[in-house]
Amino acid sequence: MNNRQKAYAALSITSIVWGTSWIGSRIAVQYAPAFEVAAIRQGLAGLLFVGFFLIKGEKLPTWYQLKWMAIMSILLFVSANGLATIGLKYISGGLGALIAALYPLSVVIIERIFFKNNKITGFTFLGIFLGIGGIALVFYENAFHQQGPGYIFGVIVSMIAMLSWSIGTILITRKKLNINPYYATGLQMFCASFFLAIMAAVSGDMVPISRIPMQTWLSIGYLVLMGSVVAYAAFIYTMKYLEPSVAALYAYINPIVATIIGSLLINEALTTNIMIGSVITLAGVYIVNQSLKKERKALVEPIE
Repeated sequence: MNNRQKAYAALSITSIVWGTSWIGSRIAVQYAPAFEVAAIRQGLAGLLFVGFFLIKGEKLPTWYQLKWMAIMSILLFVSANGLATIGLKYISGGLGALIAALYPLSVVIIERIFFKNNKITGFTFLGIFLGIGGIALVFYENAFHQQGPGYIFGVIVSMIAMLSWSIGTILITRKKLNINPYYATGLQMFCASFFLAIMAAVSGDMVPISRIPMQTWLSIGYLVLMGSVVAYAAFIYTMKYLEPSVAALYAYINPIVATIIGSLLINEALTTNIMIGSVITLAGVYIVNQSLKKERKALVEPIE
C-alpha cells in the first residue's frame, strides 16, 4: 500500500471517528453533567497533546501566546465544544453534527457583514439557502421524534456553539502565532478544561468523580483516544498526502456517520426526510465552499 492509499484509509478513519464522536458525546452526557464531561475530555486530551510536544522539545509558550490561546480556548473549546456538548443532552448526535457542519456558511456571512471580505454571489447565496433549508427540514422532522423537553434549547445552544466556532476560526486566520498549531490546540484544550470546570462548579451541575458511571468514562476514553489522538493523527497524514479539497471531505461525511450510527446504537430517529434534509444541508455547505475557492482563485490569478 503506497502513501496515497494509506492517506485514503486515514481519511476514512477521520470521517468515521469524528462522526461517531458525536454519538460518544451524546452517550456521555446522558449519565453525567455536560460541562463536567467536556472539562474532563478537554483536560485529558490537552495533557496528551501538550505532554507529547514537550517531550519532543517544544518550548513553553510566551506570555503573549498564552493569553491569545486562552482567548481562543474560550471561543473554540469552552463556548463551541462546551455548548455543543450541552446541546447533545437534548438533541440527536446527527442533528448536532449537522448544525456544526454549517460553520462555513456562518463564516461567509460574518465576514461579509463585519469585514466586507466575501462577495455573496448567486452561487454562494444558493448554497446558504440550501444549507438553511436542509437544516430546517431536519429540525422540523426531528421535532416529531424528540422525547422530553429542552429540544429547542438544545438546538439554540448548538447554533451558538457553531457561531462561536466560526468566530474563532475567523480570528485564527487573522492572527498568526509562531507556534506549532497542534501544540497550540493542546494548550487551548488544557486551558479550556479549567474554564469548563469553573463553569460546572459555579452552575452547581457537578457530581463527584467517583459517581461518574462507567458508560461516561468509556465514552470519554473513546473521545480522547480516538477522537483527539487517532483521528487527529489520521487527519494530519491525510493533509500531507492528499489534496486539501479531498482531505476536507470528512466534514461532509461526519454528519451522515453520526446520523446512521446514532440510529443503530441509541435508537435516534432516522427517517427519509432527515436523510434528505441532511444531504441538502451538506450540498449547500459544499456549494458555499466551492464558491469561496473560485473567488480566492480569481483573486490570485493574473489578469491577461
